[in-house]
Amino acid sequence: MLKSIITSCGNPPLKYVRNSLLLLAALVLSAALLLWFLPARWVLPWVEPQLHGFQLHQVHGMLWDGAVGRVQSPDGRPLGRLQWRLSRWALLDQIHLQFDFQGPQLAFNGVMRRLEDGRMQWRRMHLRADLGALDMLASSTFGQPLGVLRVTVDQALLQGGWPLQLQAQAQWQHAAMRTQGVEVKLGDLQLAVEAQGGVVSMQLHDDGHGPLQVEGQAHVSPIGWRLDAKLRARQTDPALRRWLGRFGLPDADGVVHLHRRGGLASNLPLPSGNQKP
Repeated sequence: MLKSIITSCGNPPLKYVRNSLLLLAALVLSAALLLWFLPARWVLPWVEPQLHGFQLHQVHGMLWDGAVGRVQSPDGRPLGRLQWRLSRWALLDQIHLQFDFQGPQLAFNGVMRRLEDGRMQWRRMHLRADLGALDMLASSTFGQPLGVLRVTVDQALLQGGWPLQLQAQAQWQHAAMRTQGVEVKLGDLQLAVEAQGGVVSMQLHDDGHGPLQVEGQAHVSPIGWRLDAKLRARQTDPALRRWLGRFGLPDADGVVHLHRRGGLASNLPLPSGNQKP
C-alpha cells in the first residue's frame, strides 16, 4: 500500500517534467527551423533604419539567399537590384557572404569572409561606376570626375578597415574633369594597387595615347602618405593646360612635377623595388 501511494504521488511530477522537456525541444526545433528558413522581408524592419534613408523594395527569398528587386536612394531614385548569399555559419559568428549589386550607374560584386581573428578577407571583387552620376564627387577641388571607373580586387585582407594585404587594378576609361562648365579630357588612365605590411602602394600611368601623359606613384599608411607624379599635356589643349596649372608650373619640357606628403611621410616605409620617379 505504501508503494502504491509513493507511485501515485511520483508519477505526476515525472510526467510534468517529461512534457515540459518535450515542449522545450519542440520550441527549440521550431526556432531552429525559423532561423534556417527565415524570410528576408521579416528582417527588413531591423535593417532599413541602418541604411540612412536608402529603401529596399521587392524583397524576396530567405535571409541566407535572397534578393532586393529595387534599391532606392533617399531622394527616391532607383539605384539597382541586389542579390546575396550568406552562409548559415553566420549564426556561429563565421560570416561568409557573396553579394552582387547591379545598377545603371554603379555595380559591384564579390565575396567576403570574416576570419577567426576578426580580420576581413575580400576576394573576386569587381566595381563599375559612372563617375559623373556620383553626387559625392561633384564638389571636388579640381572639378567633377567623368568617365567610367572599373576596379578589380583579386584579394584583400583588412584589419579595422585598413588593408594589410591587397592586390587590385583600376581603369579610368574616358577620363575627364568638368570644371567651371568645361570638360577637360584626360584619356584612359590605369592604376595598380598593392599593399604589404599595412603600406599601400599605387602606380598610376596612362595608356600612352591620350591627351594627358601621367607617370606617378603614391604610398599610404596609417601614419602618413606621399605622392610623386609627372603630368604633361600631349596636346595643345588650352583647357587641359589651365587645369594642369592648378598643380603647379611646368618645367621647360612642359612637365608638372607633383610632390605631396602628409603625416609622418618621411618615416613611411616603402616596399622594396619602389623607386621615386
